[in-house]
Amino acid sequence: MNTVFEKLSPWASLAGRLLIALIFILTGYSKIGGFEGTQAYMTAMGVPGALLPLVIITELLGGLLIVVGLFTRYAAFALAGFSILAAVIFHGDTSDQTQYLFLLKNLAIAGGFLFLVANGPGSISLDHLRARK
Repeated sequence: MNTVFEKLSPWASLAGRLLIALIFILTGYSKIGGFEGTQAYMTAMGVPGALLPLVIITELLGGLLIVVGLFTRYAAFALAGFSILAAVIFHGDTSDQTQYLFLLKNLAIAGGFLFLVANGPGSISLDHLRARK
């Protein structure tokens, strides 16, 4: 049976990948312009500022891989872990309502990435093209 949802599935997968990756691409890019401030914030939270280049690469490259659907499951797994770590390290103060909301946001994003790990990127992806060859 070919339902409306089955017809929309490839496009929904693409849109979902775009939307979940957008936050990583934009924040990774913004960290380049605000490098010193981000390093100072990381250091204040007990994370070595020297890790910032790795953070930027993870966010930008991971986000772009998710968008194009290349090595999707690996990138999604890495970004799920990254989201959980960021949640615990930077938003672990559950007595602060804003930080608690950020914690839940990061956990929800990790859940979305784990869904990609389990189900793959869909048919509109470079992974799908590679599998067909």
